[in-house]
Amino acid sequence: MSAVRGVRGARIAVAAVLPAELALVVCAAAGLRLPAPALAAAEAVVLGVLVLEAWVLYALYAAARAAGEEPRAALRTAVRAVVPVQVRRLLRHELRAGASLGRWVLRRKHGVRPGDLAAGYTGPQTAMMYGMVFVSVIETFALALLIPWPAVHRVVLVLDVYGVVLLLALHAACVTRPHVVGADGSLRIRYGALFDLAVPPDAVASVRVDRRYPEGRLVTLSEDGVLDLIVGSQTTVTVELNRPLTFTRPLGARATARTIRFHADDPRTLVTTLRRPA
Repeated sequence: MSAVRGVRGARIAVAAVLPAELALVVCAAAGLRLPAPALAAAEAVVLGVLVLEAWVLYALYAAARAAGEEPRAALRTAVRAVVPVQVRRLLRHELRAGASLGRWVLRRKHGVRPGDLAAGYTGPQTAMMYGMVFVSVIETFALALLIPWPAVHRVVLVLDVYGVVLLLALHAACVTRPHVVGADGSLRIRYGALFDLAVPPDAVASVRVDRRYPEGRLVTLSEDGVLDLIVGSQTTVTVELNRPLTFTRPLGARATARTIRFHADDPRTLVTTLRRPA
């Protein structure tokens, strides 16, 4: 019971302190000087949370080791117990998106082996992404002229630059992580670092070019098990499955799909390659 309470306390503390710590980091990066008492109090709270986190992590790690787990597996078990899955997924996504910037510059693809078909899907959103980047840059210059307070200007500048880099990283992740039709007949459906679903060859009942314009978010699941992975408000390929497949949503929730609809810039080539015997 004490371990459960410790985990709950650690999660509550992280949820309460992380936004405040992020605000402090932004202020510091922007050159904003905070009053010494306020800064000392904030750092004391953060230090207390870190101590609590370390204590809970160590207790969980020791329990996992006592249960016979290897050191790395025990550490993974402890982190999963303390850090909410949504936070882990978002952090992992941002790290992978940042790494995708390097792959984008080097023109390298992730997870594409010799003999595989890499199917891009960024066509409907490329113009929108670059448009958002352009608007963000214009907004940065406009606010630099309109905001008269240097401290506020620095904070806004840091946030704007981070937003531009994040937009480019999201697009780079989509470019460098395409759909993949494997030489063995498998299919890997992706959207950047947010979504990744592997479809084994024996799970595909049929595949066809099928252009649709569904409404909803990036990942939408209907009550009858139809999964839509929507890019630019459209899907172009429909895969009927002969058995339900479990997938993970962007924030970690699990669900099951019987039909998958997704977008590919060249759907005919993808469908033809997927129909070809391995």
